Amino acid sequence: MDNRSYYDTFAASYEDERHAGYHVFLDEAEMSLIRPHIAGKEVLEVGCGTGLILERVARSARRAAGVDLSPGMLEHAKRRGLEVYESNATALPFDDGTFDVAISFKVLAHVQDIGQALTEMARVVRPGGRVIAEFYNAHSVRTLVKRLKPSSSIGGNGVVDTDVYTRYDSLADVKSYLPPELRIVRVDGIRIAAPLALPFNLPVLGPIVSRTERALMKTPLRRFGGFMVVHCQRS
Repeated sequence: MDNRSYYDTFAASYEDERHAGYHVFLDEAEMSLIRPHIAGKEVLEVGCGTGLILERVARSARRAAGVDLSPGMLEHAKRRGLEVYESNATALPFDDGTFDVAISFKVLAHVQDIGQALTEMARVVRPGGRVIAEFYNAHSVRTLVKRLKPSSSIGGNGVVDTDVYTRYDSLADVKSYLPPELRIVRVDGIRIAAPLALPFNLPVLGPIVSRTERALMKTPLRRFGGFMVVHCQRS
């Protein structure tokens, strides 16, 4: 299944479980990593989906724009009043040096031509700006669980997570994808110890797991986070 069909399939139900528990933790963790870099800046989100992250970015950025290849997802983002465009990550509809920062979460692991996507993100960022990109970490508990567990349903209609292309990367892999104008300045990790998302959703255990994970994000163990967030500076 191609990515556009994959996301359009569950656009209507995408946010059904994304306002509590695990998904709130994940979105807040991602925001905590980009917040110091977006205040008063012009920011692009690649793969903005329904606009859950982009809406938060817009509260502090001078300009917040998003692209996504799914018209179904973008309809939700438009209803939020966000500036969004239908576009593939490998051919962004902006001039060179349009933004100060380009971010992408939960998306690049599903882009086959990852080198071209990163080249495009670098192209639309001004010299001295940042590209902050999230990858699925090959060296993590989350990835081990993903590889061992059976396929799971996504959004109904018989679609399962293995129906869409997904890549798991090491830091060495990520370095090999980067265009020469991008230099890694920091690597963060999210969801370091929790093997499953379920504990985040439990009434008593959930807040404890979330606090523990936030604390681990500040330690060297962050390199083993299931979500590897790579901060790059453009020359």
